[in-house]
Amino acid sequence: MDLPSLLICILLEVVAVKCQHIVQERIVGGYAPVPHSIKYIVSIQTRDRQHFCGGFLINKYWIVSAAHCNIGVHKMLIVAGDYSLTIYEGTEQEILPHLVVPHPAYNSTTNNSDIMLIKLRAPIYLNSYVSIALLPRQDATISEGRVCRVSGWGYTSPSGSQIPSTLRTVKLPIISSGKCNSSESFNGSITENMLCAGYSIGGKDACQGDSGGPLVCDGRVYGVVSWGRGCADAQFPGVYTAVSKFRRWIDNTIFSYYSRCNKF
Repeated sequence: MDLPSLLICILLEVVAVKCQHIVQERIVGGYAPVPHSIKYIVSIQTRDRQHFCGGFLINKYWIVSAAHCNIGVHKMLIVAGDYSLTIYEGTEQEILPHLVVPHPAYNSTTNNSDIMLIKLRAPIYLNSYVSIALLPRQDATISEGRVCRVSGWGYTSPSGSQIPSTLRTVKLPIISSGKCNSSESFNGSITENMLCAGYSIGGKDACQGDSGGPLVCDGRVYGVVSWGRGCADAQFPGVYTAVSKFRRWIDNTIFSYYSRCNKF
C-alpha cells in the first residue's frame, strides 16, 4: 500500500473511532434545551439534594412520577424551576412532599402500573420558569412513528458515571407495542399499560436518573420514564408508563384526597 493510501486509511479509522466515541458518551443522543424552556419538569432529590428521579407538575400541588422512584415521603425533596443541578440560578423552588401515592397495582417485578402521585406540602408558584403539564384523556392513543420528546437529568454515558449538569432532552419516535413485544425485543414483557419510544438502531434513549420524567407528544405527557434494557441499546427502546391508561386514576385520586379533607 502506498503512503497516501495508508494515510487515508489511518484518517478514516480515527474518524470512525471518534464518531463511535461520541455516540457512546452521549447515549441519550440528546441536547441541552434552551434554559427553562421545559417548565413542567421537576427534579426529585434526596434531602441532601442528590437528584435521583424526574417528575412533572400537573397542578400547583401535585406531581406525577414513576412508582419505582418512591424512596419514602420523608426522604424526598421536590425542586421545580431548575435547569442546572450544580448552579444556583435563583429560579428554583424547593418544596417537601406531603404524601406519595404509588399506583395500588404497581408491580416492581413486571414494572406494570409504574406511576405515582406526589402531593406537595405547599403550592408551587407558577411563573415564567414553572408551569403545568397537560395530560391526555383516558385511553387516548398515540400513533406509531409520532415523534415525542423526553427530558431529564439522567446519565449520559452507558457506564452510568456521567451525570449532566444541565437538563437534557431528546426526540424519539413511538414504536408499536407489537414491535416492542417481539421476540427480537422485549418478548412479551410490554403490557397494555406501557408504551415504547426509541430507535431500532439505538443511540437515543432515556437512562438512569431520567425515571419518572415526561415523554411529551403533541403537547401532552403520554409517557412516564419507566424501564428498559440498558440505555439506547439496539432493538431495545425505552419503555414508558402509558399515562392515558391512568388519567382516570389520577383525577380520582386527587378528587378523593380533597373530598376526605373537606369532611374534617
